[in-house]
Amino acid sequence: MPRPQSKYELINSSQNNFDKLMGEVNAYPEKKRHQAFPSGTLNRNIRDVLAHLHQWHLLMLEWYKIGMNGEKPYMPAKGHTWKTLPELNRKIQEENRNLPLEEAIQLVNDSHKKIHKIIEKHTHEELFEKRRYKWTGTTSLGAYLISNTSSHYDWAFKIIKKSLKN
Repeated sequence: MPRPQSKYELINSSQNNFDKLMGEVNAYPEKKRHQAFPSGTLNRNIRDVLAHLHQWHLLMLEWYKIGMNGEKPYMPAKGHTWKTLPELNRKIQEENRNLPLEEAIQLVNDSHKKIHKIIEKHTHEELFEKRRYKWTGTTSLGAYLISNTSSHYDWAFKIIKKSLKN
């Protein structure tokens, strides 16, 4: 699916990719849902992938809250830069390694809904006009939301599907 270019496309792409991802997760028998991925991947199982998505939703929600209050959020997170994403993602994986799968499913569902409320409350222009908000720099709010929803869900679907084939 091409990158969303409008509010309508963002809502649909995000929800469709999320539904596809969760449909894939729910289609696995219980034993396979807990199966470890092949070595060499940071996220070791479905829980890790869903916890990763949830934590990135939380980062987006924090950026949005701080940014819309006229302040500059730490991006991607305090103590990290975009160049240190692997380190941040390892930290996320480590902090969530004892989270039960069912809790990860509930958390990602809840945070997905919160992100969608942000999308729904903004106009197309507010979402896709570059430089509209100081905190988003040279890009648009929509670009951050795409990265945290439709694109991220597509990545998650592909890694789960690839890791659990056979």
